[in-house]
Amino acid sequence: MLREYIEDRVYEIAAYIVETGSTVRACAGKFGVSKSTVHKDMTERLPALNPCLAEQVREILDVNKAERHIRGGLATKAKYELLEEMS
Repeated sequence: MLREYIEDRVYEIAAYIVETGSTVRACAGKFGVSKSTVHKDMTERLPALNPCLAEQVREILDVNKAERHIRGGLATKAKYELLEEMS
């Protein structure tokens, strides 16, 4: 059985992901926990508590994972454009 504060955190993070489409990294920062904790909460604890909500979260996290290389490329591009403007 999960401690109440862990169960509350799992539901809070899951609701945040569903509402915002947020990434694991962004959730970790917002809730003050590690990425590993968010990942474990969403992939192991949530399915045991609420399989339906877990499926919604899984779909969002799968999209984020598929798009992360694109976001990384855009961030790198923006970084170098900014550096070029400064020089």
